[in-house]
Amino acid sequence: MESIRQKQIGEMLRRFFAMILTEEGSNIYGRDKLVTVTEIKMTPDLLIAKVYISVYGTENKQEVILLLEDNYTRLRQALASKIGKQMRRMPELEFFIDDTVDEMYRVEALLNRIDEEDKKIGQ
Repeated sequence: MESIRQKQIGEMLRRFFAMILTEEGSNIYGRDKLVTVTEIKMTPDLLIAKVYISVYGTENKQEVILLLEDNYTRLRQALASKIGKQMRRMPELEFFIDDTVDEMYRVEALLNRIDEEDKKIGQ
C-alpha cells in the first residue's frame, strides 16, 4: 500500500514528466504516436519511480519504451530541472507499458460478440 507521501510525489512527477513529453516527445518518438503518462508509482524509499505509459498510434508499443530508455539521461535531467528543490534526490526512472485501455477495448469487443451471439440464438 502506497503512503500519502508516495502518492504525492508520484503525482507531482507524473505532471512534470507529462509536460516534458509534451515538449520533447516529438523529438524522441515522432509526431505520429500519442504517448500518455498514466501513473507513476514510487518505491517506499522514493528512489525509484515506475513510470506507466500508454501508447497510441502504433502497434509496436515496446519501441516507444526503448526510445525513452535511449533518451533516459536527457529525460531525467529535464525532470530534475523541473522538480528543482522539491526533492532531495532525483529518483531513478523505470518505464512500463500500461495496457489498461487496450484490455478495456478487448473486453468490450468480447462482450459485444457475446451479445451478438445471444441475439442470434434468441431469434
